[in-house]
Amino acid sequence: MKNVYIETYGCSANQNNSEIIAGLLQQSGYQLTNDQKIADIHILNTCVVKKKTENKIKRRIQDLNQNEKLIIVTGCMPDSDSKSITKLNPKALQLSSHNIKSVVQLVNNNYSNLPIINNNYNYLEKQNEEKILLPKISFNKLVSITQILEGCLSKCTFCKTKLAKGNLFSYPMEKIILSIENDLKAGAKEIWLTSQGNECYGIDQGEQKLPELIEKICGLNYDFKLRIGMMNPGLLYNITDKIIELYKNQKVYKFLHIPIQSASDKILKDMRRPYKIEKVEHILNKFKQEFPNLTISTDIITGYPTETEEDYNQTINFLKEYRPNVLNLSKFSKHKNTEAEKLTELPIKIINQRNKEIMNLHRKLAFENKKTFLNKKIKVFVNKKIGGGLYEARDENYNIVLVSSDKNEKDILGQELEVLIKQVGVYNMIGLQI
Repeated sequence: MKNVYIETYGCSANQNNSEIIAGLLQQSGYQLTNDQKIADIHILNTCVVKKKTENKIKRRIQDLNQNEKLIIVTGCMPDSDSKSITKLNPKALQLSSHNIKSVVQLVNNNYSNLPIINNNYNYLEKQNEEKILLPKISFNKLVSITQILEGCLSKCTFCKTKLAKGNLFSYPMEKIILSIENDLKAGAKEIWLTSQGNECYGIDQGEQKLPELIEKICGLNYDFKLRIGMMNPGLLYNITDKIIELYKNQKVYKFLHIPIQSASDKILKDMRRPYKIEKVEHILNKFKQEFPNLTISTDIITGYPTETEEDYNQTINFLKEYRPNVLNLSKFSKHKNTEAEKLTELPIKIINQRNKEIMNLHRKLAFENKKTFLNKKIKVFVNKKIGGGLYEARDENYNIVLVSSDKNEKDILGQELEVLIKQVGVYNMIGLQI
């Protein structure tokens, strides 16, 4: 029996792909292991969103060239830069993120000494593949990571993920609902809706169907919490009122991931982001009016090549106004085959300074946001054991609350508790069980 080690980078959709790969391989007789030393097969599920992460993965691919394990590289990198993988590790097999279901065939072919392309089947071929209702080994049995679509409608100048994921392909609603219900029956207590942009769901089928999908999920007769993942502002704007009404359901976390990238209309236009910042402000103002303690998560790129000091200050002012709790901050870096690759980069000193200032500002604002919860009683849902009697929980706004408990693990995981917030930090709070 061959042992398989899976190494995952990137977003929750990538995590779900790894869960599916694990499920398919285990179903076919392969053994999963957390010890890469004893693994016969090493699978790297890659991400190319950030250049820093991409470079780290490339070093891993190169390092793995030194051993005799079967190496498979999947995820966004084979779809966007297959030639680089071959140069770094000629022995590595590559599997498109659009061909996840073929992982067993690829592994079996290797061990049966068949050619990598079997019966003219190309494992790097891009196709519409529904990653739903498949065997999977969940990283956390309490959490159902559910992909609802692949690709997007955007054409951002800086984005390499678009090259990998391609155009929008929405999964059938009835299959999504059935998959979630199966996970709930199996013990899941938290549902994550994930994709490259949930707001796009259904547009390739004629209309924005995200509100209908959320309503049907919330209508399932189970106790659970729903985290709605990233929604881009351009198309979220069209369905803001409907989404806000759905957020009023107690099952839905009051958590909004809305990536802006910049608060300057000029930079948004240069990036080919299809909205102006006033649309973002309109969405946030409406959400904050209904949910004052809403957790706002956003993404920002510092140092885009055409960013002036004035553009940068507009982003600073936006952050001061809307005070996001979560910030995914990236320094601009060129990605191969993207439109922005042709642009002249700003001096690294300027990029570093702006990045440092934004991060310091975010830490200050996020800490101040958390201080409003100090010495307050709140309800939290426990979804993960950290170790040593410490558990990770989430409040209704999806803030992280660390809870210490001497109870049996079975009596606290997946449960709702009331806690008193005794300490706060930038990224989490510490609660005392009442």
